[in-house]
Amino acid sequence: MLDGMRLVDAHVHVPLLGTLKRAWVTWAEDFGVDGILPEVWDSDGRPRPDRLAELFAAQGVDTALLFCEYSPKATGMQEFEDLLPLVDHDPARFRPVANVNPHLDFPIAAEVRRRQLGLAAAALKLHPVHGGFRCDDAALYPAYHVLEESGVPLVVHCGTSSFPGSSNEYADPAFLIPVIRDFPGLDVVLAHGGRGWWYDAAAFLAPAHDTVWIELSGLPPKRLPEYYRNFDLARLAKRWIFGTDWPGVPGTAANARAVAALVPDLAADVLGGNAARVHAGLR
Repeated sequence: MLDGMRLVDAHVHVPLLGTLKRAWVTWAEDFGVDGILPEVWDSDGRPRPDRLAELFAAQGVDTALLFCEYSPKATGMQEFEDLLPLVDHDPARFRPVANVNPHLDFPIAAEVRRRQLGLAAAALKLHPVHGGFRCDDAALYPAYHVLEESGVPLVVHCGTSSFPGSSNEYADPAFLIPVIRDFPGLDVVLAHGGRGWWYDAAAFLAPAHDTVWIELSGLPPKRLPEYYRNFDLARLAKRWIFGTDWPGVPGTAANARAVAALVPDLAADVLGGNAARVHAGLR
């Protein structure tokens, strides 16, 4: 709990360092807490489950959603199975999030079923920017059908990325309009909230659809009023889900308190309530 409220960090990366490109390590060193990599990862580049659990508990995080990613073109391969020792160590706190790449996974519906239903993922994350694809690609529709049928949400990277090999043109939330239309029962979470030049698009889609949410990872809380200056912040915040993009963040608790201060009447929903309603297994 953080200040009496449930805290869900809906966007966390804890990969094996040896599976990544150097740019990811540099990102974590530049944007995270000083010394966070040697503090949490061992000399072989494996995250230490006990230390990770202690760190998140100290920050008041009740639940952390752990991401994987299959993006050999950009950041590397962050395997879903590598998350399972962390989940096994503290299943009450850590939940895995699946990932597929249509360039690598076929048949994609079978892969989603294996990771989602077989290994109890809280969501499916797509990274069109690092994976090099559009989310309205028909090849992804069987995956969306599985998600809608199973009551599991879709999380999509909607924002620019500075990693070499990124295809930032695929971050536009507008590519999700046909997905939202064709799968009306599927919750869609816009990770990074349109970071770059799509803030208005994200902020229009979320209030317009009961199934669309804005996830705040990678966005400095003090700049949220600037990013969404064309919209009623209190109304928009009803669609917010808190996330950090850890380890690339100075402090989880500090970020959460800063977000809560912007919309105190909605803080409990933003920090944990909305994530618990949307993500599988968090209620």
